[in-house]
Amino acid sequence: MKTRSGPCDERAIVSEIGVLGVDNVLLEVGDLEVARSFYGGKLGLGVKFDFPEAGIIGFRLGDEEPGLVVRAAGVGPAPPRPSPTVWLEVADARAAAAALADAGVAPLGEPRELRTGWLVEVADPWGNLVGLTDYVNAPERARPARR
Repeated sequence: MKTRSGPCDERAIVSEIGVLGVDNVLLEVGDLEVARSFYGGKLGLGVKFDFPEAGIIGFRLGDEEPGLVVRAAGVGPAPPRPSPTVWLEVADARAAAAALADAGVAPLGEPRELRTGWLVEVADPWGNLVGLTDYVNAPERARPARR
């Protein structure tokens, strides 16, 4: 890829790289069973694949092919940190915040309004940030509701 100085020409980069979309999002965790409880139990993500011998669990993200993959690594419990952050679309972020609080997951702050809708962020036990966002202010940009 050519290096450019000055403003970036997005059309040139897209044609050179050809990104088609998200394949998977990978987060490192310290314990697969704790991760299964957090992502599967508290966030309600279904398991897409589970390879404990390889130290990974893949979780479904709606009806799409991309998923959230957690990998066991030497990561200890940590406070929330700004990166990585994964935002997941939900129908109602404020309702999701209430459900998480009921499940014992404290949001990192009050839900906040964005241009497109609402956002609430939580952290897994290793400090990975997960945002739950909706498109109530821009429904034309939202994914179709699951029936």
